[in-house]
Amino acid sequence: MQPRRPPPPAPGSGPWGPRPAAPLIALLLLLASVVAAAVSESAEDPGQPQDAGLQRRLLQQAARAALHFFNFRAGSPSALRVLAQVQKGRAWINPKEGCKVDVVFSTERYNPEEGEGHLGKCSARVFFKNQKPRPAINVTCTRLIEKKKRQQEDYLLYKQMKQLKNPLEIVSIPDNHGHIDPSLRPIWDLAFLGSSYVMWEMTTQFSRYYLAQLTSVRQWKTNDDTIDFDYTVLLHELSTQEIIPCRIHLVWYPGKPLKVKYHCQGLQTPEEASGTEEGSAVAPTELSNF
Repeated sequence: MQPRRPPPPAPGSGPWGPRPAAPLIALLLLLASVVAAAVSESAEDPGQPQDAGLQRRLLQQAARAALHFFNFRAGSPSALRVLAQVQKGRAWINPKEGCKVDVVFSTERYNPEEGEGHLGKCSARVFFKNQKPRPAINVTCTRLIEKKKRQQEDYLLYKQMKQLKNPLEIVSIPDNHGHIDPSLRPIWDLAFLGSSYVMWEMTTQFSRYYLAQLTSVRQWKTNDDTIDFDYTVLLHELSTQEIIPCRIHLVWYPGKPLKVKYHCQGLQTPEEASGTEEGSAVAPTELSNF
């Protein structure tokens, strides 16, 4: 009697036991890739805030800081813009490093003409280093008004200032009732322009500054073509309700980079910035993606 031959191995089996069927292998590979992607995303996105209120505050803070920086770099009192509405964005918090924010927001002219709505749009990436002022900013905005019109308005202001027979000396804009005389509006706008630089340099993840009042202005006669100002402003820090006097020296000429030096009472000029570089602000005709 011949010995009975062992049955053939079951399909998909081997010396180490049954092999998983092809659909199961595909499922395991898919799960592995999902886990790997989740781990990778977690490493790149540490500590994204879950609180919706915190997200909103960070987006608002980043948009305001980006506009301070944009206004300064534009160097044009006719192109000043303010925040209209945050449209979308996302913030990441790394407890050891700081906060990174991507934000898209609409803007409007600082001195809107009748019938104007939300005419501008900006995208920005802002990095706040923990407890450090002067966030690193890259911001891209659509043009709010035509370049030719802006240049004409700036040159008209420049011409008016240069034709003054005596150096300008003014106190308190706006007045105690919050009114700005139309003849003094260009002075206020120039002060706002220079103060944008100061507010950007002083801004942190938690501190927000607003220009409350211009308390003194002195225009100096110059031998060159520039407008040369010394002025004092009161900056309002919203979170602490503190009022901070700052002395600012501004040198302006239409179409040229703005020059600003300042000293704020009780504060030192930021020596260590949030980022390693100033960043960039540009104004193309169309909005760029991140």
